[in-house]
Amino acid sequence: MEIKKKRNGFASGIGFILAAAGSAVGLGNLWSFPYKTSANGGAAFVFVYILSVIVMGSIVMIAEVYLGKRAQANPVSAYKKANKNLGWLGLFAVVIPLLITCYYSVLGGYTVKFTLNSFNNNSEILSSFAGNVGEVILYTAIFVVLALVVVMAGVKGGIEKASKVLMPALFLLLVAVVVYCLCLGEGVSEGLAYYLKPDFKSLGFNGVLAAMSQAFFSLSLGMGIMVSYGSYAGNDINVGKSVIMICVFDTVVALLAGLAIFPAIHHYKAVYGGNLSEKGIVLLFTSLPLVFDNLGTVGHIVSFAFFGMVIIAALTSVMSLLEVVTQFVIQKFKVHRKKAILTVALICFAVSIPVSVSLGFALNDADKMTVCGQNLLDFIDQITNVVLMPLCALGSCVAIGWFIDGKFTANPLKTYAALEKDGLRLGKFGKIFAVMVKYVSPLLILVVEIFGIRDVIFPNGTFSKGGLGIVLTAFALFVLTVAAYFIFFKNKETGCNADETDIAAPRGDEEIIDG
Repeated sequence: MEIKKKRNGFASGIGFILAAAGSAVGLGNLWSFPYKTSANGGAAFVFVYILSVIVMGSIVMIAEVYLGKRAQANPVSAYKKANKNLGWLGLFAVVIPLLITCYYSVLGGYTVKFTLNSFNNNSEILSSFAGNVGEVILYTAIFVVLALVVVMAGVKGGIEKASKVLMPALFLLLVAVVVYCLCLGEGVSEGLAYYLKPDFKSLGFNGVLAAMSQAFFSLSLGMGIMVSYGSYAGNDINVGKSVIMICVFDTVVALLAGLAIFPAIHHYKAVYGGNLSEKGIVLLFTSLPLVFDNLGTVGHIVSFAFFGMVIIAALTSVMSLLEVVTQFVIQKFKVHRKKAILTVALICFAVSIPVSVSLGFALNDADKMTVCGQNLLDFIDQITNVVLMPLCALGSCVAIGWFIDGKFTANPLKTYAALEKDGLRLGKFGKIFAVMVKYVSPLLILVVEIFGIRDVIFPNGTFSKGGLGIVLTAFALFVLTVAAYFIFFKNKETGCNADETDIAAPRGDEEIIDG
């Protein structure tokens, strides 16, 4: 009789694709992409966005998924396997999702509140809700618990099962909302023209940069998620084809969101007059609720469906963020999943409290609890999204493109041969990928990084002392993370997925095979 431990990973290719797509589809798809599209030339922006997904986003995603798949381990171990001196990139890939979860959970709590309040006047509650600290904390806690329960059940029993239900549900709800909004009548055609009419003059250089940045951030790159999920992918999962499907799903959801939002907003303008904000938190939690509130009973039903969809998008994103950190804690410190996720979730929830208070002040025009002139949510968001995530994504290209065989390789053909030998088989695309991952994608990421930092330090072309403070804080965190890796992790075991299976085994997570 032989005892065989079950592999802790995705049971199927579709489970992996839906989970990864769920991570990529987040709040940015539902408010950032539509607004940037409309403000930067409509279809012209979409064209550049799709091109950016192809030449940058998909390449980085393949690199990150394969880093995890070949290592079958957490991000720190995955980067160490490529080259021991690159392990600090993996530590970044753990720190970044930890920071993002601290503020994303607050926004998730907002989505829970607005979903449950859909049959009342949502358009009137943002300021009062944001200023009610106890209520915000309560709904943040509810949201965190929802994500915690899923991650606690593991990859196959929690994340994969939830994704197989939540992602189809999100898509169906989105399609239903789109169909309804397209049938509103007056103002719809103007909304579609505003959203998708090609205008390359409006696109400009800044529009191109916005499209590149959106492609990068929309796909959840540079935050360890794809490395972590890739480590749980089975040998039968085709990395290249899976990445294509994830990118297509993410882009389709973003485009559909705009088809719901702008016809609805322009219908409201045509019927009631006045302007509505079309970006950020105000778009999601004030402008759209105002549109829904003025559509009567049906509008409340649509509001419930829309914000239910937003909950799903936020939940699948936070599930993946928590999993990255939880995986590392389990494997490095050899603790059970339940203990690891409870610890991680409690830390994130504790930090989310001052973040929620700071955001509440900002939404009520009170200049309190700011750092470098920003509320805590925007402060952390800019540190992670503008500075740290591009650096981490750049690192994945360097690890795969230059060090995949453990040695520095400058020749793309040698990189292609090393990747083929190592198990990344992309067919005829393999040689193109080798060139892209070594040269083209890193260059584009550097453009995103440099101009992103420029925009933080010089918003609207004017020097900002607060913006400089944000960038310096990000680089201080960068230095501390690198130092922590070389002091505490470089020469020590950081674990792998097999360790997680061993830790779970006493709970009965094995199967007995007669032999």
